Amino acid sequence: MRLGVDVGGTFTDLVALGGGKIITAKVPSTPRDQSEGVMSGVEASGIQAQEVSAFAHGMTVATNALLERRGARTALVTTEGFRDVIEISRQNRPSLYDLTLGRSPALVPRGLRFTVGERMGPEGEVEPLDEDSLEDTVEALRESGVEAVAVCLLFSFLHPEHERRVGERLREALPETHVSLSSEVLPEFREYERFSTTAADAYLGPKLAAYLNNLADKVEAAGMPEPLVMRSSGGVVELETAARSAASCVLSGPAGGVVGAAYVAAASEYRDLLTFDMGGTSTDVAPVIGGEALTTTEAEVSGVPIKLPMADVHTVSAGGGSVAWADAGGALRVGPHSAGADPGPAAYGLGGEQVTVTDANLYLGYLRDGVELGGQVTLSRKSSEEALARLGEELGLSPLQAALGVVQLADTEMVRALRVISVERGLDPREFALVAFGGAGPLHACSIAEELGADTVLVPKASGVLSALGLAVSDVRRDLLTPYLSPLAEADAQEVQESFEGLERTAAEELRARGEPVFERRADLRYGGQSFELPVGADGIGEVWDLASRFHEAHERRYGYRMQEEPVELVNLRLVATVPVEKPPISEGPPTGEPEPGSREAHFGGGWREVPVLDRSEMGRGSPVEGPAVVEFAESTCVVQPGWSGAVDAAGTLVLIKEAGDE
Repeated sequence: MRLGVDVGGTFTDLVALGGGKIITAKVPSTPRDQSEGVMSGVEASGIQAQEVSAFAHGMTVATNALLERRGARTALVTTEGFRDVIEISRQNRPSLYDLTLGRSPALVPRGLRFTVGERMGPEGEVEPLDEDSLEDTVEALRESGVEAVAVCLLFSFLHPEHERRVGERLREALPETHVSLSSEVLPEFREYERFSTTAADAYLGPKLAAYLNNLADKVEAAGMPEPLVMRSSGGVVELETAARSAASCVLSGPAGGVVGAAYVAAASEYRDLLTFDMGGTSTDVAPVIGGEALTTTEAEVSGVPIKLPMADVHTVSAGGGSVAWADAGGALRVGPHSAGADPGPAAYGLGGEQVTVTDANLYLGYLRDGVELGGQVTLSRKSSEEALARLGEELGLSPLQAALGVVQLADTEMVRALRVISVERGLDPREFALVAFGGAGPLHACSIAEELGADTVLVPKASGVLSALGLAVSDVRRDLLTPYLSPLAEADAQEVQESFEGLERTAAEELRARGEPVFERRADLRYGGQSFELPVGADGIGEVWDLASRFHEAHERRYGYRMQEEPVELVNLRLVATVPVEKPPISEGPPTGEPEPGSREAHFGGGWREVPVLDRSEMGRGSPVEGPAVVEFAESTCVVQPGWSGAVDAAGTLVLIKEAGDE
């Protein structure tokens, strides 16, 4: 069986595929040691170690360390005179007109930034490396007691000789210290982004390596194969590779969800998607076009630019555990704080007293009173109502008004996120299907689709654990890059071809033990004078100059215009190398009998009404549903709003369609 385990902020999800069946499990996460939650999930699934042929893992260790600023004590070594590049950053501000809003502090404080005498230029060495200054820096680092060092020298992306020498000396003198070289982490021009990404890699490296080694020991003791780790780009790598490149794993979990959504939607013959993954702590959204998840190198996580390939995921702090509160002006607010897994929402009965989105959904009848989550948590509507009454008293609202307000505010935040990755990317959400998953996604899907103008919602059978499913079917992947700064019209076609072939040889060597890789060539292009670039596919071109027409089309699609007469510049050559894994087909048989829906009182259309409640396990291919209704899945619940109807398709996905003309 192929095993996928995804650690979220609230729950740890497991999916096992093989032998024509899907096994799922959901257990509470263990924030103090996430590996314990992983092994609890394996135990809860009932899978035997000898049944597991491959194990893929996604986690939030790197993400949380960056969000909470709990990474390693990190130093920076750079060229003399450039120690403050990482703090000067760029002119852009997170909030243009807020003069009181400061930037997030740099990951490396000024007292831990050291310099060496040397200088590389575009053509090569300008000033030789000063070995005396290097020895002084090594001694200063030894005395500072740092756990990690980021080495970022000028022009090392073109000429890494000095940087490699510095790294060699540091690894020799400080063998217990993690060392990240920018020429290995991100061999691209632009000092600030290269410095920032390399600093993040060093900052996260020790913590991620310790976690992965701990997990590997437990997995080995259990008799299972060593885990493969999901990278932010949407492919898995060996554990050792992931531990060496921590910055590439920041969006490990969300990337698995995008892969899983694309996989199940393709089985239902939908290829243009907006993925909507609402968990307990946050919501992740992303576009999928033509069945392929879009990637970006412009991501910023917790104020830290990380210029590595990542699934184009946008995250907001709106999840089932997002806390509702009254601000100083007496207005209702939701998030960004989350109750997490411990103590969790008031409904969990684990000591949490604050209202969360989950409490509101439970009170409104969308979730069943007394239902078990993860086998260890039982929801109590009475506890939710008491918490809502306390919040309502602060705001002058009834419990019902407070619950409706909480859900509406959460929906608004998530609609805003979906517009960021659709409308602001030049995509019309009306032309996409919304794939709802995560423990809480299907609860809000129909309402959110209506706000977006979308008329199709897909709720996969494994919607509550879809990120784990994505991990189980993820390809082994490498992302390689070489800089090539040149006007496109002056690019040497032979040189470009040789550069791509060199990247392919490197990837084939790295993936030799995994199988025969499939290559996809890409190029980063921009108009002359632009400070950003766009990636375009570089496969199947007759001449390198043919890339210009692809770039014009990509620019117009993204920004709404093209500048046909402007010269185009080539910036980077990229290669995506993947070794495809076996992806078992997904199918759904007919229902074993006539499902007998239950019913309960829930709030729809402005009032309380008795609505049918269907058990997804009793439904099969062709089983219909018409809103208002509630469909209870194994690990999630779908709320079908009035005006929506649909049926389970041959892939086991509940396909919901908005009735034409229904408002």
